[in-house]
Amino acid sequence: MAKVTEAILLAGGFGTRLQSVVKDIPKPMANINGKPFLQYLIEFYAKQGINHIVLSVGHLHHVIQNYFGNHYAGVSISYAVEDHPLGTGGAIRKSLELTKTNDVFVANGDTLFAVDLALIAQFHDNNNADITLVTRRVDEVSRYGSISMDNNYRIVGFKEKNSTSGKGYINGGVYLIGKKFFNSFSFPEKFSIEKDFFEKHFNDGVFLGKPCSNYFIDIGIPEDYARAKQEFLQMF
Repeated sequence: MAKVTEAILLAGGFGTRLQSVVKDIPKPMANINGKPFLQYLIEFYAKQGINHIVLSVGHLHHVIQNYFGNHYAGVSISYAVEDHPLGTGGAIRKSLELTKTNDVFVANGDTLFAVDLALIAQFHDNNNADITLVTRRVDEVSRYGSISMDNNYRIVGFKEKNSTSGKGYINGGVYLIGKKFFNSFSFPEKFSIEKDFFEKHFNDGVFLGKPCSNYFIDIGIPEDYARAKQEFLQMF
């Protein structure tokens, strides 16, 4: 099995919901106990054998570039800079131009889902997947929207956030993407990976959901940003 050694981290968000506690920096640079959140993320991926990370950046991108440079924690770092917002899909497509291998991990830069990347890669490879979404079971899906899978982990449907409630599987914000497959579709310059690709094309290839119960936190709202500060004291 070919080892996956490249990852894209989506670090171009404005952080609108965090403005009350994090100002004048990109959301992934939010300070967690003296270190930016993105630093924890890069170090997490580096420890699992990722040796090249593409940071997809936009708003205040110089803050990120000045902090990490082109090498950090033993990882080579490239930057895909958005001159204007491209959406998650457009950002990923631009970032993939800087990768050399076919299978590339993609993750949200404001979320830590502490999964075993080798296990995800093995699952992806064993099932000849085109796209693998790491999913997580939660008690309340309304904030996130939900994903339905069959008994073989094939994705069979998506539900919008706030359209359903209760327990279920959510998109954990970590993907393993087959670049050739992804690039075989035509999209406008700006598009959403979730709405315009996953939700519209999951029947056009082998789209799998890999359930994982590992630690998960999204610092997108002030309450969870505060929780990260407490929990990271024990974890790192």
